[in-house]
Amino acid sequence: MPSYTASDGIALHYLDEGAGMPLLCLAGLTRNGQDFNHVAPHLNGVRLIRPDYRGRGLSDWADPSTYTLMQEAQDALGLLDHLGIDRAAILGTSRGGLIAMGIAAAAKDRLIGVALNDVGPEIAHEGLDTIATYIGRNPAQRTYEEAAKARAKAMTGFPNVPHARWLDEVRAQNRETPDGLVIRYDPRLAETFAATGAQQIPDLWPFFDAMAGLPLALIRGENSELLTLATANEMSRRRPDMIRADIPDRGHVPFLDEHGALTALNTWLELCK
Repeated sequence: MPSYTASDGIALHYLDEGAGMPLLCLAGLTRNGQDFNHVAPHLNGVRLIRPDYRGRGLSDWADPSTYTLMQEAQDALGLLDHLGIDRAAILGTSRGGLIAMGIAAAAKDRLIGVALNDVGPEIAHEGLDTIATYIGRNPAQRTYEEAAKARAKAMTGFPNVPHARWLDEVRAQNRETPDGLVIRYDPRLAETFAATGAQQIPDLWPFFDAMAGLPLALIRGENSELLTLATANEMSRRRPDMIRADIPDRGHVPFLDEHGALTALNTWLELCK
């Protein structure tokens, strides 16, 4: 399994597939490189690079105090250095989009463009409250089948999603063991999330504005509880050139293989190339 060693000795797993423009795919808070399994077959002409953050997926667990946006941005740039890549486009889902904005503010010269999946510079408290209900906890269900059925009932913002898709999701995010399902990340990530939640959220609009001049896309679930319509509209106002798709029957986060999402991403990729 390919991996590289971060500056503090943590081994970080990644997938590196295809050829063409480097596209670094950064996943959500508790997720991993498999977050992009649904969209990967539809992204042609790109070198698809999918890391697992420290403490997630197949990467080493670390001191939970290092599970921060700043450290994860450094890890992402370290991976590009390891692969000998000077500049890359970033497709960032949720937390991955925040990391992309941070890189734009600190190392814009490393970026070709940014696509944000259901995230912006303002995070709705309702979405954070939802994350707090499950982060660091193993699912109550004991099997993938049971968890997929429970996920379908719980994800009310996602009507008409086939059972097979929910099965794919729970498999990507959990391991099935004789004792039940186990999350594919360090449960101590909840400590960092709780500590961050106790602090005042900084003004992230300067980070969004730091992407000026870069090809930019926004995919938003119409039922998102994390990225409000008002925030998305302000993003469009500030960046009238931003490619945008609001995906019906999707909450946080779209799977990215929806028709509207693919149209937006392919248009954005053409601008990046």
